[in-house]
Amino acid sequence: MNSTYNIYCDESCHLENDHINVMALGAAWCKLNDTEEITHAIKAIKSKHNLASSFEIKWTKISPAKADFYFDLINYFFDEEKLHFRSVIIPNKCKLDHVKFSQSHDDWYYKMYFLLLKEILDPEEKYNIYIDIKDTRGYTKVEKLREVLSNDAYDFDQNIINKIQQIRSHEATIMQLTDLLIGAITYFHRKLSTSKPKNELIKLIQTRSGHNLLRSTLPKENKFNLFVWSPKE
Repeated sequence: MNSTYNIYCDESCHLENDHINVMALGAAWCKLNDTEEITHAIKAIKSKHNLASSFEIKWTKISPAKADFYFDLINYFFDEEKLHFRSVIIPNKCKLDHVKFSQSHDDWYYKMYFLLLKEILDPEEKYNIYIDIKDTRGYTKVEKLREVLSNDAYDFDQNIINKIQQIRSHEATIMQLTDLLIGAITYFHRKLSTSKPKNELIKLIQTRSGHNLLRSTLPKENKFNLFVWSPKE
């Protein structure tokens, strides 16, 4: 019997001219039937640290006062076998040559989304994919992404992907977990070190994952999967 999974996607530093070289896309996923349990568990961690259930988890909100909350959240992710994560990291956007490959930055951006998701999708399962909404022009490209992913899996009737939907990050707690993990990866690849709690959180992720965050993991790594992408010369 097929299982249905929810995949929650987000990205960091995705704009073409933001003067930041590093970009990361990420996806956290779990079975649809486990979504409510995981959401409640994260709310319980918030309650433990006297945070409102509506408090939005964000990498940019990490501070010394909330460090223990974020440490507990990372440990929960690695302890919860029902949760999984994958990220595609682009170390240097300045090397991109869109003209050479007859594409726009938006075209390339969705190619990176394709790379992110294709290793997650299993043709024997079904998926609901949620993408953090960035603008009002994304619907057409999101539908194109569904088409490309379905065709890659020889799913011409589009039975594997139930839907790809844009939502706001505050609407999905697990999407906020994606924000936290890709925030850490981007911060590390940018070689930033100005925040002690962020530095300690990255060390915790490295320890719990067993990866230094600089190199790709094995493609089928199922818990914490990384792919460091570089453009063709």
